Amino acid sequence: MEEKSFDYINVIPLVDVMLVLLTVVLTTSSFIAVGVIPLDLPKARHTSGESLKTQMIEIDRDGVVYLNSRPVSLGDLKANLDEMNRKAPVLIRADRLCHLQNFVGVLDVVKGLEFTRVSLQTEEGS
Repeated sequence: MEEKSFDYINVIPLVDVMLVLLTVVLTTSSFIAVGVIPLDLPKARHTSGESLKTQMIEIDRDGVVYLNSRPVSLGDLKANLDEMNRKAPVLIRADRLCHLQNFVGVLDVVKGLEFTRVSLQTEEGS
């Protein structure tokens, strides 16, 4: 029996598999980036397109404060943020039904530590 030599390798099936893997990765990464704590965000006409944030502070409607999905008190929040770089981006996500004083307390801690890149996440709507 005579062996046939390969003149070329067909890479089209490999490209198809890689495109499917890329689609799966991009789909699942969008679910991960949203956040773990379920919040009903307030509405705003203009929202920021930036989504790359390193430190996430969340306040649920009961007033519980979370730092990177871990519940903390305001004192612990200040201690944890005090150890971080002041130029690190901070994203505050607050439920629209949380008490204003809880939000102001968190914002006071962040601004008191002089973080320069602080943003508030909202949803688009009227």
